[in-house]
This record gives sequence, C-alpha cells and structure tokens, in this order.
Amino acid sequence: MVVTKIKKKLRIIYGVAFLLIFATEVFIALYVRDNFIRPYVGDMLVTVLICCFVRFFVPEKSKFAPLFVFLFSLLVEIGQYFDFVKLLGLDNNVLISTLLGRTFSVADIICYGIGCVVFGVFDYIIKKKF
Repeated sequence: MVVTKIKKKLRIIYGVAFLLIFATEVFIALYVRDNFIRPYVGDMLVTVLICCFVRFFVPEKSKFAPLFVFLFSLLVEIGQYFDFVKLLGLDNNVLISTLLGRTFSVADIICYGIGCVVFGVFDYIIKKKF
C-alpha cells in the first residue's frame, strides 16, 4: 500500500517535470534563435526530458536510467555522424530529420552527459524525500 502511494507521487513528479521540460523544449524550438540556449541548453534538456519519461513509467527501478539514456543519446549522435536518416531514405521527412538530427557534434555529446548528470542529481533529491 505504501509503495503504491510512493509510486503515484513519483509518477506525478516525473510526469509534471516531463510536461514542463517538453513545453520548454517546444518554446526553445519555436522561438529561440541564438548560439547558446537552442544548441546547448536544448540538447541538455532533451536528455532530462527522456529521463523523466522513463521514470514516469519506472519510478523506482534502475538507478542506472540516466546512464542508459546517455548511451541511447550517444547512439543517436553516432547515427548522425553516419547520417543514418539519409541512409534510411528518410532525409526528405522533416519530422524525422528534426527529431533525430542530421549533424554530428561532440558538443552535443557533452550536453547529453551534463543533462544526465543534472537528472541524476534531481532524481537523487526526489528519491531522498521518499
């Protein structure tokens, strides 16, 4: 019974965090045209967003979720290096090209790592309260 209440509270926290970060990402994508927020903060936030999404469904398990999200992000970035969107014949699909990206950057990998660390700290603080 107590575990179920804790899971519900955690799901609410991670769900709200996901929605807030998603709204922030959409705002950045639509309205921010700079050389710092959009390319760096946006990339950092996307890993936090994915971590919150994972935690919404698995609120108590896998303390290594940020690491798995980082590895997933790394795989996507390596795919960008090889331009896998073009290799899959989806280079004319604006949505897929936007979601998966088309340009490789070491700076993106660093931002993904920072995002996972930020989430790890957030996750630790939240779980400490419960």
